[in-house]
Amino acid sequence: MSDTEAEQIDLSGYGLTGGDSRNVTIAAAMNAQYNRGDMAWVLVAAVLVWIMIPGVGLLYAGLSRRHASAAQLWQGMIAVAVVTFQWFFWGYSLTFSHSANAFIGDLANFGSMKVLGAPSVGSALVPDILFYIFQLVFACVTGIIMLGGAVERGRLFPAMVFLFIWTTIVYDPIACWTWNSAGWLFKLGSLDFAGGGPVHMSSGAGALAYALKVGRRNAGDFGGKMPTHKAGNVFFVALGTIFLWFGWFGFNGGSAVNMSIRSVYAAVNTNLAASCAALTFCIMDYFRKEKKWSIVSLCTGAVAGLVGITPACGYVPIYTAVPIGVLTAAACNLAFDLKHLFRIDDGLDVFALHGVGGCVGNILTGLFAADYVAALDGLTELPGGWINHNWVQLGYQLAGCCAILAYSFTVTYIILTLIDLIPGLSLRIPEEHEEKGIDDYDMGEMLLEYGLFEVMEAGIKAKRESQIPHGAAAIAPSSDGDNATQEETKP
Repeated sequence: MSDTEAEQIDLSGYGLTGGDSRNVTIAAAMNAQYNRGDMAWVLVAAVLVWIMIPGVGLLYAGLSRRHASAAQLWQGMIAVAVVTFQWFFWGYSLTFSHSANAFIGDLANFGSMKVLGAPSVGSALVPDILFYIFQLVFACVTGIIMLGGAVERGRLFPAMVFLFIWTTIVYDPIACWTWNSAGWLFKLGSLDFAGGGPVHMSSGAGALAYALKVGRRNAGDFGGKMPTHKAGNVFFVALGTIFLWFGWFGFNGGSAVNMSIRSVYAAVNTNLAASCAALTFCIMDYFRKEKKWSIVSLCTGAVAGLVGITPACGYVPIYTAVPIGVLTAAACNLAFDLKHLFRIDDGLDVFALHGVGGCVGNILTGLFAADYVAALDGLTELPGGWINHNWVQLGYQLAGCCAILAYSFTVTYIILTLIDLIPGLSLRIPEEHEEKGIDDYDMGEMLLEYGLFEVMEAGIKAKRESQIPHGAAAIAPSSDGDNATQEETKP
């Protein structure tokens, strides 16, 4: 088809309908609107973000005690299924419909109808269908992060029902406020490049409400403090963090929604902040916790830095990624004590890491945002933050933090309270089953029942027993962390 023929086609008619893909001429014209390089990068970024979803499941499985690890990994996978259906059903429409109001979208794209080749609300550089899948994986990641609030005692079927409702009533409106051009936070001028509010603050506050509602674990006496346990599998913690760090290049870099210097800049900021945060958190724990180095602390710090740089990475100069990483890691490290102050058993410290980390990153965005960094995509113009003497930007950022944290916590608690009243949907496993664990109660299998680590452990135990003289008490110490307490387990 010639350029002249393409120009003769009136594309305005399918701007909101998505077009008729059965018409070969119009289908070709739809494709002609977009740069193939931009589309390829955003699709690759979506795939990178997808790997973060089971990555969170692996991280949570490693941090949990072994009798709850299979449930955490299962939730990491079920989040893909539940949220994908929700997004198809009405999630995308409620968040990114072209006719949304300041608070929520409408059902113009119910059942994903008319989601095809029209320029998306998020960016006119990519079509609806591509922006659809890119934002889908963000919603999935947010959901699995939030479910960590009920670790080791939250029943799985009610969690599935809750996740569908929570994504609809909490995540979709907050994402609409922040990223839809009709949203009130977007119009106010609040800056959030890749999800400090919709992803991290909403999931952190939601997890805190979930932990409060299901109550404290029955895990023995901890001197009046909330239960803290040794990570069940440090290898899974490291593997999950690797998946997260790897996927975060798509999470942040892809949020430029084109292939430009700005997307590369966001990726560089992401890696630098994560590295500085990992060093900061690990060193702080070394001096605060028995002067021993910890893989869990290193991984926790990296995730803290990734959370903190998320709202800022496409707005701030490279050198500011260092203080963002350091300050976010320090704030998160200290925030791990908040659960003892609040008396809420947030077993994986989701609020301390994502709620506090997202809030700190959002505020620092207001300080360090620079107009010339945003302009690197060749399209964006904004007044910047304090670095450009735009003092009011910090107020916009604080408004977003307060609104998102308050809305997510309050509405999440109300949703959970109502679900818990429905027969068959009680949120917590019976107390008499807690000692055996959620895997025994709700799962048909154990994560490492006959795996490599179990075989190695059995072999070590047998070898130790064989070296003890006949008749002597010969019970080798177990490496199972079920009953072993330790200083704070970091997610």
